[in-house]
Amino acid sequence: MSGAGQGAAREAGATRAVPDNAVPENVTPDGATPQEATRAVPEETVLHAVDGGVRWITLNRPEAMNAVTWDQRERIITLLADASADPAVRAVVLTATGRGFCAGADLRGAPAPSGERVPGDVARMIRLGAQRLVAAVLDCEKPVIAAVNGTAAGLGAHLAFACDLVLAADSAKFVEVFVRRGLVPDGGGAYLLPRLVGPQRAKELMFFGDALTAADAERMGLVNRTVPAGRLTALAGEWAGRLAEGPTRALALTKQLVNASLDSDRATAFAAEAAAQEINMTTRDAREGVASFVERRTPKYRGG
Repeated sequence: MSGAGQGAAREAGATRAVPDNAVPENVTPDGATPQEATRAVPEETVLHAVDGGVRWITLNRPEAMNAVTWDQRERIITLLADASADPAVRAVVLTATGRGFCAGADLRGAPAPSGERVPGDVARMIRLGAQRLVAAVLDCEKPVIAAVNGTAAGLGAHLAFACDLVLAADSAKFVEVFVRRGLVPDGGGAYLLPRLVGPQRAKELMFFGDALTAADAERMGLVNRTVPAGRLTALAGEWAGRLAEGPTRALALTKQLVNASLDSDRATAFAAEAAAQEINMTTRDAREGVASFVERRTPKYRGG
């Protein structure tokens, strides 16, 4: 993000109430500059719990439309990495409180830059900020469901689109807000959107920055299901529960194959598929799946 963009974000002042299709003016759509520092994030701004094999990660800054601070971003990345490594976690739900899912990134909590900006600073900021967050979702070894409860703008929209499955409340909106600020999309937007809706639709969304309703997002293929707001959490729990009862390693390998498929030629994709089958057949869950088929019973997957 440019220096001018950061200045505008700082000058806008405190977050105020906004309509559902708007974005708080003090929030920028890209990531904040991380510096070598470790700071504790207040637990109440990123709620998390594991229930029935599902890790729930909930953004909890409703007064700021859940714009992500530097600390929150680092916490989410850590929680997703922990979910990958924890055998007790077999699926992840990413959601938020209030009327906003995520209105982008809030720079106010970012470490202050030291000295004058030099060439490479902006690229480094994006690489270590917004791109790391989106990559953490894409690289998580467990299936990640976005339960989009409200406005998802800028980085917030890309955070949702990076998830493996996207559920949205019928009141939710998606906004490619970058063009409104004179900025280039970041957080993987130009990578994710063409793969989801094709280049022409992606350009339309990014060139105009119009708010997209949840129903229109579903029709375009950006959202799997649109439901009444009061039904969103229950449906996310149902889907996540089904994933948590599934063959965890097979799901992880399937995610890797699908995510890599659009970057691969046929020979590479077929080789990756064969290798994934080889790896998966060493798991207990694969053996259980075959045995349950032969024995004509419901399989009981343990995640190993």
